[in-house]
Amino acid sequence: PRTVYVAAMGSMWEEGPDRGVYKTTDGGKSWMKSLSVDERTGCSDLVIDPRNPDKLLAAMWEYRRWPWFFRSGGPGSGLHLTYDGGESWKRLDASNGLPGGELGRIGLAIAPSDPSVVYALIEATENALYRSDDGGESWQRVGAGDNVGNRPFYFGDIRVDPSDPDRVYSLWSMLSVSDDGGRSFRVLADWKVHPDHHALWIDPRDPDHLIDGNDGGIAISRDRGRTWRFVRNLPLAQFYHVNVDMDLPYHIYGGLQDNGSWRGPSAVWKDGGIRNHDWQELAFGDGFDAVADPRDSMRGFAMSQGGALVAWNLRTGEVRDVQPVAESDIELRFNWNAALAMDPKDPDTLYFGSQFVHRTEDGGRTWTVISPDLTTDDPEWQRQRESGGLTPDVTEAENYTTLVALAVSPIDTDVLWAGSDDGRLHVSRDRGATWTSVERHVPEVPRQSWIPRIEPSPHNSGTAFVVFDDHRRGNFATYAFRTDDYGRSWARLSNEGVRGHALVLVQDLIDPDLLFLGTELGLFVSWDAGASWLAFRHGVPTASVMDLVIHPREHDLVIATHGRGVFVVDDITALRNLRSTRSAGTLTVFEPRPAVQHWRGRPASSRFAADGEYQGTNRPYGARITYWNPPGESAAKGLAESSSPKMKVTVSDADGATVRRLEVAPASGLGRFVWDLSRDGWRRPSPSAPPADALPPPGPEVVP
Repeated sequence: PRTVYVAAMGSMWEEGPDRGVYKTTDGGKSWMKSLSVDERTGCSDLVIDPRNPDKLLAAMWEYRRWPWFFRSGGPGSGLHLTYDGGESWKRLDASNGLPGGELGRIGLAIAPSDPSVVYALIEATENALYRSDDGGESWQRVGAGDNVGNRPFYFGDIRVDPSDPDRVYSLWSMLSVSDDGGRSFRVLADWKVHPDHHALWIDPRDPDHLIDGNDGGIAISRDRGRTWRFVRNLPLAQFYHVNVDMDLPYHIYGGLQDNGSWRGPSAVWKDGGIRNHDWQELAFGDGFDAVADPRDSMRGFAMSQGGALVAWNLRTGEVRDVQPVAESDIELRFNWNAALAMDPKDPDTLYFGSQFVHRTEDGGRTWTVISPDLTTDDPEWQRQRESGGLTPDVTEAENYTTLVALAVSPIDTDVLWAGSDDGRLHVSRDRGATWTSVERHVPEVPRQSWIPRIEPSPHNSGTAFVVFDDHRRGNFATYAFRTDDYGRSWARLSNEGVRGHALVLVQDLIDPDLLFLGTELGLFVSWDAGASWLAFRHGVPTASVMDLVIHPREHDLVIATHGRGVFVVDDITALRNLRSTRSAGTLTVFEPRPAVQHWRGRPASSRFAADGEYQGTNRPYGARITYWNPPGESAAKGLAESSSPKMKVTVSDADGATVRRLEVAPASGLGRFVWDLSRDGWRRPSPSAPPADALPPPGPEVVP
């Protein structure tokens, strides 16, 4: 168990020495590189003979991705076989029955019940499934065609039934199966299960039991794939953007990778948590930006891949295409995740980005181009139709020289910002009549770096924040900048204490020194305008934080992650001016947000956790009261000297009359408790007297 092999692909964005097969014999304390081809070729699959742990087959894959292009295949790709635990390897070729010429990605599987049977799904001039009946020494082509698989760079995995060497599963857009050793395949999981399959586990003791991982999550079958059950209680959503409305409770909006655009409540006035059925799908496709009309949250806009923009109406069910079309013979270039911005003072006015800035003032019925091409317009970076390598793959994911960030100043809506995927940054101060390029004034950032987010300040029309992302060229540094003069000069914010390339930055609506930064590796907060940062880990996972928004009424921080769904930090009021609060060294109670009194009904569908629905944490009922209790030696005097410190809390009405008395065990540092809106109650008769200092039990709720 201390011997482990690792198939290392290496970075898709750059060549490097890390690619290959690695081995440890001491449980991971030290590693040696067992197999290496070159700096362009990694290991895409690795299988071990279950009866001979020194025998392995490695699939080496030469590949490279650029923001505008993908290439799968090359002379480095191939199959390698070892019989001595990786001390030596031999490369298999056409003389062993494999296809000649350049190869691409290869998926491997050994039959557990008969390890002499090995399968290889090989990307070549013609993609096909190959089989070996002598443990990998010789091969023959057994299957090809539509049901064997597609898009090798994205899929390319196969599995063998643990009890039947002739039963083979292929994972691709669909999940297909062969019962005749790979000669023919039939689709097993069609549109009854979310498409795009990437993982499959077959129970070694019960091959009828399958667990399938796909772009929609996880599906389970107990009858060898005839029927499936979707697992509904895993928070795996990959959000790209997040927005909110002003309903009570407010809704959260966002688009999900390969799962449409949605809205759901931030809280529900029902028992239990937020359930699956509380969310509504707004539009289809790969979801990206979704925004509601602030005048009517039943209407809004949503975007999917390649600039597909729609207007949705939840009352009528209408989903109407409003994507701008070309006004001339110039083809519009929309990014996979195009730029969209709504005028904060006029919801009928939207800005949408191709290589141009498009504006509508009538909710998408008509559009006007208000800018020149704001990208480099480099034709070398516009070869996406040639993308794929051995297998052409044109999905708009490699659309490049496009706008990916648009923003409107909430202070002065004549001030517009535009950022592109090839590093161009422009500002307009006359509502798009003229544009000024300002990226040359940004120091220290590599040219042509992606601009995923521009954040105009809510305090000053000339102030804006911008983050740059250069990870698509193998540079994972954090780049965040600020301007106070409409882009004529920029100051780089500190990246001390920050991990991961930057994706989004927002400034607090009240405290201009309070900043939140989302990176590939989590959420970070600054109380000094970006001079220093602290990782925010209180309930927020180390996940890709793609977008952030602060609710203007509730002052909640809403966090969109790519892989863990949406998180809400309730009421960040206490984080404002926290530096002065901490330095005071005294117990501080912050003014609570208004509490809403409401009836708590029953959930509309499931009642119990065993029903298998997800239950998001609901906002606690009542008034949330936040305080600062200085930790350590500076703890509040009365609390620190007590053997069992308690905070005594008195809730009074406007006339000063006591409504409720509480005792709270204080947390060290920032803490919060909830008053459930009840008044002091009456103690029921009891055989024994209560303690002399006992507080009254809760009574009926107060009348507003």
